[in-house]
Formats: sequence, C-alpha cells, structure tokens
Amino acid sequence: MVNAKTKIAVIGGSGLYEMAGLAGIEEIKMVTPFGTPSDTIVVGSLCGVRVAFLPRHGRGHRIMPTEVPSRANIYALKMLGVEDIIAINSVGSFKPEIKPGDLLIPDQFIDRTSQRANTFFGEGIVAHIQFAEPVCPALSRILCESASEAGACVHTGGTYVVMEGPAFSTRAESRLHRSWGADVIGMTALPEAKLAREAEICYAVIACATDYDSWHETKEPVSVEAIFRILRQNMELSKRIIEIAVTKLREKRTCGCTGALEHAIVTDAALIPAERKRDLAPIIGKYLK
Repeated sequence: MVNAKTKIAVIGGSGLYEMAGLAGIEEIKMVTPFGTPSDTIVVGSLCGVRVAFLPRHGRGHRIMPTEVPSRANIYALKMLGVEDIIAINSVGSFKPEIKPGDLLIPDQFIDRTSQRANTFFGEGIVAHIQFAEPVCPALSRILCESASEAGACVHTGGTYVVMEGPAFSTRAESRLHRSWGADVIGMTALPEAKLAREAEICYAVIACATDYDSWHETKEPVSVEAIFRILRQNMELSKRIIEIAVTKLREKRTCGCTGALEHAIVTDAALIPAERKRDLAPIIGKYLK
C-alpha cells in the first residue's frame, strides 16, 4: 500500500530528469514564498513507497547551477511532508582511486559558492544551525548499503568541494582543492544541504564521479562529451540504488536533523515580522506556538 504521506524525495542532478518506475504518478505545480521550484514535482509509488521527484536543473537541463532555485525546491518538498532527501550530484574526482563511474557518499562539504541565497532566514529573523556534520549520517549509511547491494563501486565518506561554476576548474584551482585533501568537486550540493538542515529534513548525497577534474597529468581536461558518456551509466546505477534505499528508510527518524532549529532561532518571537512568520510557517511554525 502506498504511504499517505510523501516522506521521501529524490533531487535529480545532471542526466537524471525523470524517475523511471514510479507508479500512480501525480504532477504537482507549486509556488512558494521563494518562487517556483525548478520544475513540476512528480509524486508516485516506487517499490510501494510514496516518493517525490524533482529535477534540479529542470527537464531538458534549462537551469545553471547558480540559478537553481534551491530555497523554493526545499521549501516545496517541506510542504509536501518530505523528511528524507536523496540528492544525486555529478562530480569530478581528486583521487586516483575514485575513478570515473565510481560513486562517493560524502560526509563533508567545502563551500566555494558566492552567488547563491543559502538560508531561509533574514529580514527580521535570525537562526544559526549546527552544520559541523552537514549530511544525515543515518540516511548516508542507508545509501552506502544500498549502493553496495546494487553492485556499485562506492566510497564511503569524503569531502565534496562545491564550486560556483558554470565553468569547470582551472588546473591551478583543481590542484589547490586537491591539496586541501578534498575528494570530489561539483556545483550543486550547496546550498541544498544547508537549506535542508534549516527545514529539518534529512539530506544525503550520491556523488557520481564522471571525470578527474583538471588536475590529472595523464588525462585530458574535463569535457562535456566525456562527462555525459559516464553520466548515463551513473544515472542508471543511481536509479537502482534509490529503488533499494527507499525500502530501507525507517518509519521514525532518530537523528539530530529532526530538531535542527530547536536552539537555532535567536530572534525574540515577539519581534519576528508577521509576514516572515507566515512565510516560514512550514519550517518554524512548531517553535512559535
């Protein structure tokens, strides 16, 4: 039986613009105080579990990384009752052992973005979330197990550098990021992860390596053609992992994601503007009663 609530969402990255295997599909168009999401949200049943699917770049890949309406995307999923987000991201690898076609389930990020709204707060309300552990460990563990069961070459834990884009790295930038001990680089996991934490949604990433970025002396610099060749393989594998993972997700969350805002809002409730209370009600409402 399909669950009454849509507790699980998949945000598809480059190459994943639709979710095959969804039954009983319903397309939902939403408008949020932060604008419209990247595309219509598709909700259906996958392996008997109700799942929402949202293509990050829009169908047909119309939206640049900097232009992704991340606040609208996360807010819309929160309105649907989503508690777990599985994010699919294409990345370049900094490690010889993380080969094109391999997957990484990262546990850390380095934020190198500069042009993106990265919080729901401001304009009369201030909140400071804990972000030392930026992904949900419980959800990440499930993705690791599911990837292994799907036959993927999966690497557990690691640091994902999130760059602004849309251009790929220079060789100097790639070598710098590699010198920091980072494992992969991509353009889209942030601000998604920060916004999901503010919305108290569990968030974890399947990072699909498509290339060696620009550092590798014996490899050609990254090209769009090479990326999309590997990308097609990775997306099919990601779909199999998602099918396994959705059946493993727990009924009741016990991780810290569920109470991320409990001590984070520092503004006196009496001083928060009424409009902000209204706009952020799905996110902060339980703390203002």
